[in-house]
Amino acid sequence: MLTDYQVEPNQPPLSKALIDLLSQTETATIGHVEHLGFVGDAIVPLMPARVSGQALTVAAPGRDGAVIYKAIDLVQPGDILVISRVDRDDIACVGGGVALAAKARGAAAIIIDGPATDLEEIVSVGLPVWCRGRSSRTTNRKIAIGGSINVPIACGAAAVLPGYAVLADHEGVFVAERQRMEALARFAIERQKRSLRLRAHLADGLSIFDFESEPVA
Repeated sequence: MLTDYQVEPNQPPLSKALIDLLSQTETATIGHVEHLGFVGDAIVPLMPARVSGQALTVAAPGRDGAVIYKAIDLVQPGDILVISRVDRDDIACVGGGVALAAKARGAAAIIIDGPATDLEEIVSVGLPVWCRGRSSRTTNRKIAIGGSINVPIACGAAAVLPGYAVLADHEGVFVAERQRMEALARFAIERQKRSLRLRAHLADGLSIFDFESEPVA
């Protein structure tokens, strides 16, 4: 039986300017104005973290563990592995070994539309991981099914294309095309500044309706 691994070329890393913008941006602020691009509230972080980077996408079927390590071999510093469990099963394709290998290659994070295993070990490795909980059913590199790398995937409720900008924090995960992400980040930063002024206004016991209206974008 033919085992097919579709591997497409890597995309260039995000610009330093965009990374700097995203370091000041909260996903929840983007959530005030955007409705697409959120992976969903069931995909949560194993530890507090805020990361941004470009998506290295993986479509991982069944118990094939080789496709994950093939993707790790392609990681560029700052990449975020975004993994779709295409069978929507309860098999964990990321554990302590995968987290260690990905971090050593320079990955910024891993986001899985599925469970992980070895959660305590992943936390000790220190690589931020977002997932749908834990499972003791795992992939195996000796089980060859196939898979795809750097192709369009679905991760939770979001479509993710290779090279998309990814912003992940303790509130959630948001993905978008790079120019769209830059525009949203600039909007969010200004809104967050305004929000700080609003909170000072409310802390003085004043009405929100008395707060001076000003543009936020």
